[in-house]
Amino acid sequence: MNFSFVSDEISTSGALVATVFEGGKLSSTAELLDKSTDGTLRRAIESSRFEGKVGDVLEILAPSGLSNSRLILAGLGKLTELKATDLEALGGRLYKDLAAKGEKEVSVIMDGLTLSNTGEASLASHVSFGALLRSYKFDTYKTAKKSNGDSKLGTFTVHCKDTSAAKVAFDDLAKIADGVFFTRQLVSEPPNELYPETFAAQAKELESLGVKVTVLNEKEITDLGMNALYAVGMGSDKESKVVIMEWNGSPKGGDEKPLAFVGKGVTFDTGGISLKPAAGMEDMKFDMGGAGTVFGLMKALAGRKAKVNVVGACGLAENMPAGNAQRPGDIVKSYSGKTIEVLNTDAEGRLVLADVLSYTQEKFKPRLVIDLATLTGAIIVALGNDIAGIFSNNDELSEQLTAAGNIVDERVWRLPLAECYDKLLDCDAADMKNIGGRAAGSITAAQFLQRFIENDTPWVHIDIAGVAWSTKEKPVAAKGATGFGVRLLDRFVADNYEG
Repeated sequence: MNFSFVSDEISTSGALVATVFEGGKLSSTAELLDKSTDGTLRRAIESSRFEGKVGDVLEILAPSGLSNSRLILAGLGKLTELKATDLEALGGRLYKDLAAKGEKEVSVIMDGLTLSNTGEASLASHVSFGALLRSYKFDTYKTAKKSNGDSKLGTFTVHCKDTSAAKVAFDDLAKIADGVFFTRQLVSEPPNELYPETFAAQAKELESLGVKVTVLNEKEITDLGMNALYAVGMGSDKESKVVIMEWNGSPKGGDEKPLAFVGKGVTFDTGGISLKPAAGMEDMKFDMGGAGTVFGLMKALAGRKAKVNVVGACGLAENMPAGNAQRPGDIVKSYSGKTIEVLNTDAEGRLVLADVLSYTQEKFKPRLVIDLATLTGAIIVALGNDIAGIFSNNDELSEQLTAAGNIVDERVWRLPLAECYDKLLDCDAADMKNIGGRAAGSITAAQFLQRFIENDTPWVHIDIAGVAWSTKEKPVAAKGATGFGVRLLDRFVADNYEG
């Protein structure tokens, strides 16, 4: 789809979109359109329940006095309460609805929009960004492509005053969308196509953007002593991998310590010997969602040339039942030297993360560590499918992530860590066990990970089990993989750590 920003005459073909504020207050362009159509807009508003609130849409087909196929009034609510994400949602809804109706082009007129520290050009770019995000669909394995629908919508034009500024803003957003799409594609892939080796190979795509990629094979993993990670993949015919991605964009060069993002990449999780129920097991193809987010984040940061040093580290394994799979009761020695009694082989993601967290801290001495994982079903019980849970040893870091999530509408909620939960992991046979019991499952999983955070390194664990995949459509995403975390972490980096 072609996105453009123009300031000249309004298109007379395709769909035309004008904005209305709460109470039915027309924007200046909508006023002109109302006059040129002999009051059609106001009569349509008076004859409907359209109030101009955020999300309200009123469509006028073949409007009298205009040659456009349809005129759409889009409600923006109160200007003082308008957010960039509201405009993204508008762009997403326009894309979905008009594509489904077979429109080939749409022109959106943006006028009278300025927010605190956000000009019209930036807001205009967010409308296009929302449409771009919504345009993604996973149809790689469809042998018969649809000949109608969204394939026809080829032109998305936004009218605004400062077109150059709008284009610059959109170009950066488009790089973030590239990262989101990368994550969505990875998470959507079937497990017979995406397994540790093929997953690791996807990182090579980032080298053209200037990312240094290192892939550790199974021999290197075991030689390093990553036995916790290795044990997870022992029952699979697919060899486990560790992927290290480095982006050095800081003006200070390599002297500045990097930010570290660590991802769980279990490409399929049967539960191992502690086998999951058959119903719904197909969803476990997205148990690599944390690693998928790290891959997408690295693509977004490198794509827009972020002025910061970042390392992305992901442990990739497939958790399968087999004669050589790890058993409940096994004791493994982790990379850190700490021993773990594995009481449940379905609590495997924390074993993968434990070794990669320790390795990343030792090798890169990062300024902070953030790990992402589809770690526990318990987080869905606690928070549902719209907000991710976070756990941290650092208040400032938590507040920064929460603020970034609120801005991009990828919200997070902090849950507690405490000694009373940590004690639930104490073990008679080893340094710790890998589960803490049925109660507070997400918290004890986070407590387990915290045992591998060294020297008070600022750290956050993000449990994305409820948000990596959606069974319902959202304004900027179809059903399926959401790409949650890419925009959140990109904003977090941009707002707090770019020099």
